[in-house]
Amino acid sequence: MSVASRRRWTALVAGFAATLVLMTGCASSVHGSVDGAVPQPALSEIDALEDPRAYEGPSTALIPNVEIEPIAENPEQQLPSTVTSYTQTGDEEQIEITDTGRVVAVDLAGSIAATVWGLGFGETLVGVDQSTTFPGTEDLDRVTSGGHTVNAETIIGLAPDVVITDGTVGPRDVIEQLRDVGITVVFVDNDPSFQGAEELVRQVAGVYGAPEVGELLAERIGQEIDATIAEVADLVPDDEADRLRILFLYLRGNAGVYYLFGSESGADELISALGCVDVAGELGWEGMRPMTDEALVAADPDLILTMTGGIASVGGVDGLLQEKPAVALTTAGEKRRIVDMEDGAVLSFGPRSATVIDALARAIYAPDSTGSDGE
Repeated sequence: MSVASRRRWTALVAGFAATLVLMTGCASSVHGSVDGAVPQPALSEIDALEDPRAYEGPSTALIPNVEIEPIAENPEQQLPSTVTSYTQTGDEEQIEITDTGRVVAVDLAGSIAATVWGLGFGETLVGVDQSTTFPGTEDLDRVTSGGHTVNAETIIGLAPDVVITDGTVGPRDVIEQLRDVGITVVFVDNDPSFQGAEELVRQVAGVYGAPEVGELLAERIGQEIDATIAEVADLVPDDEADRLRILFLYLRGNAGVYYLFGSESGADELISALGCVDVAGELGWEGMRPMTDEALVAADPDLILTMTGGIASVGGVDGLLQEKPAVALTTAGEKRRIVDMEDGAVLSFGPRSATVIDALARAIYAPDSTGSDGE
């Protein structure tokens, strides 16, 4: 994705989040995890479906409930550091960082906080967004609420040295005004993709004055993703005609919010990594667009991917089919083939990306092995 495309994406997501703010508060993240102490068989050892398209029934993708393993302990920092911050107009400005003892990390998907943790700087975090749900962050202050709106008073009260964000939560003007009280704010360029996750690591590492550690983590993330995708490939039907056609649907039933996620939303990257056909990309849909009955029926996915909090907000699969009869007209609806995953994980690109792919692969290709029927 080009720099211009990434900035269009950031603006799109910010507008999408703002829409949710006006309509309702987002549902709290619903945790969907499996005890990390219980060893899971490798993907090569699971009893995969012979025909993934024939399976009927929902399932939940469960991620191991384990902390993100830092790439280093107490990494060395070289401060002050100078980093690039991206303005709302697309320009760049240079920001000097002199202290990272207290950091607030916020974005729509929790990717920045996960990156900070993966770099080994988790102890510096004093505030995070509501999408940050991985173990170890339970006691941190949440500085976003409702539709991912930023609580400026909470941030100011935490007295952070730096706020790292990407413009996907806001309002952005409120975050920029934090500078008026002496808080350093850095806007990173966060592309919702696997490659973007590696670049985000480098940017955040730069804030901490630890570029070498950033390179190490970026390399680890890339290797883990490549290895997991290779394992998933063995589960994918050889005949492309037999591959699942998937559509990502964002649900907030209490507000009547139904969005289809297309290319450059991050959902396309996940679907491709799973060896499936991205229906939105097939139809040329970009970004996020309101769901219409006509579009959904025309897409006719074999499987619908969504967030756990989203499917819960509509009363489960039964509630979705009742509220949106058009879903029932699709192959996915007829077979109740809906896979959900924890809100704060499914589109969070970063240190947990390989784990996310692995968990989704199990729910898609071996749903009976997940221990959850998705209801």
